[in-house]
Amino acid sequence: MLVYGDARRQADPRDAIACLKDSLDAARYLGPGLTRHAALVGALIGAGELVQGVADAAFRETGVDAPDGAMARLTGLLVRLAGSVWASWRSGFAAADIPDRHAIALACAGLAPDPLEIRLPEGFAFYAVYPEAYACAAAASGLGAGTTVIGLRSIGTTLGAMVTAGIGATDLVTVRPTGHPFRRVLCLSETLRDRLGPRRDFAVADEGPGLSGSSFGAVLGVLDERGVPAERVALFPSHGGEPGHAADEATRRRYGQARRHIRTFDDLVLRAERPEHRLETWLAPLVGPLTAPLDEISGGAWRAHHQDDRAAWPPANPMQERRKVLARTASGTWLAKFVGLGAEGERKVARGRALHRAGFTPEVAGFCHGFLVERWIEGATPLDRTQPDPLRLAERVGDYLGFRATAFACGPGRGASVEEMWEMARHNAAQALGDPAVRAIDGWRTAVPGFATRVRPVETDNRLHLWEWLVLPDGTILKTDAVDHHAAHDLVGCQDIAWDVAGAAIELGLEGAAGRHLRAVIAHRTGRDLDPGLVAWLEIAYAAFQLGAATMAGDSADAAERPRLMAEAARYRRHLAARLRVASPA
Repeated sequence: MLVYGDARRQADPRDAIACLKDSLDAARYLGPGLTRHAALVGALIGAGELVQGVADAAFRETGVDAPDGAMARLTGLLVRLAGSVWASWRSGFAAADIPDRHAIALACAGLAPDPLEIRLPEGFAFYAVYPEAYACAAAASGLGAGTTVIGLRSIGTTLGAMVTAGIGATDLVTVRPTGHPFRRVLCLSETLRDRLGPRRDFAVADEGPGLSGSSFGAVLGVLDERGVPAERVALFPSHGGEPGHAADEATRRRYGQARRHIRTFDDLVLRAERPEHRLETWLAPLVGPLTAPLDEISGGAWRAHHQDDRAAWPPANPMQERRKVLARTASGTWLAKFVGLGAEGERKVARGRALHRAGFTPEVAGFCHGFLVERWIEGATPLDRTQPDPLRLAERVGDYLGFRATAFACGPGRGASVEEMWEMARHNAAQALGDPAVRAIDGWRTAVPGFATRVRPVETDNRLHLWEWLVLPDGTILKTDAVDHHAAHDLVGCQDIAWDVAGAAIELGLEGAAGRHLRAVIAHRTGRDLDPGLVAWLEIAYAAFQLGAATMAGDSADAAERPRLMAEAARYRRHLAARLRVASPA
């Protein structure tokens, strides 16, 4: 099934450098504390993206990773920034050696002005991977300052810098594993390959391992070929699990032989020894001191607050869920949800504030180093446990989607194109429904170019499921989880608001008269009629995408969750078959 995609953007390196200078200037004028530390981490992530973009541009030009003097200067700046973040963390956010504008200008001198392709470091945006954890793991690893650190682009660029800072080293190189996702390889210059000798110690940093572990495996394979003994290789992954089911035997063997040094988010923050490193300390300035321990509701645990009867729980994909906790204070109960470090998180918090001001979402208390903090609505009833009037629901959903369409418009390139959506739908439909579905989707092929000229991308909600809405005692309907599914780790991204209209038809049953009223409300809000043909096509694409997502989640779920996800996949299969007018398997 086709579900996932890489979030990429084009960036002018001059703009990225100016942004880095401004970010560090702002951090320099902040006093000691978490706010300054978070600003430093945001600058570090920005610098890591710049290094990744420059290194990948050189790789595309030459076909090999071959760090030169200019790359070494830029990487040196990244390592220095990592040292600033590490010093801040170790000192309880008191110390900060922040590079000035002159240091940045020297490190960036000679960079070509050509646009860079920046890949979103997903762990920092979605999965609560904190760079500080890698420096903590490195400091406890026993590795010496002479170690060569290898960071795997994309996110390993920044994580490698933190490992380098944690062991007091200076030698960081970044490499780009390429090829089939399950069979990654490295393409190295002879000069770089010669540096990977058997008499050195090596540390390898990346997020993961994933289904195949092949990015780590590509580096381990080269080190093995170069005669580096397993005992001289240390791995810095984001979790303690083994490579997944798609890993080959060589990767499993090499991964198992290497030393591993891991510090998770739970180790770093939830079980921190120092009070200033604990999440409850971060939350207190926003919502007050906690009156009870934090209540972890990640991985589908939120459903216990949603429905007592486990048999009636909605499906969840724990591997894809954001980290979230409930914080109980004298001012009420608050939800703290990870939405991203640095600028990525700040954008989502600004979106949350705008939605609350417009009356569509819960109150936002603020943002603290990756976590959006918003009020947990006690006494509300999830929409899936009510029977709302369809026209009244259409009115509310139409107001909400009309607001998003006008407030959160964006340019092209931040989501799958209509062509890519067609390819996804065709592929997933073929997997689920066979040749009749393929022929039905092929019938839409001639309409795709016309749709492409009419779409107006916005930051769509992408998550309109019944259980994502709350009904207050006075009847007001609020949307939850509304800030970041257009920027999730999938191929959808930002779409025309018609994508959410399609989602409302399938998730909320807003079809027929209710669907017409929904579209009329949005048209009134936006001043633009929705193309009925585009909506009809996107209902097909939406069902195909959700079918793929539920199927893949079910394939990797545990025994308790799998039946819910398989039932969800079957629901989307029926929707897809009905819209394509083909038979659905029993």
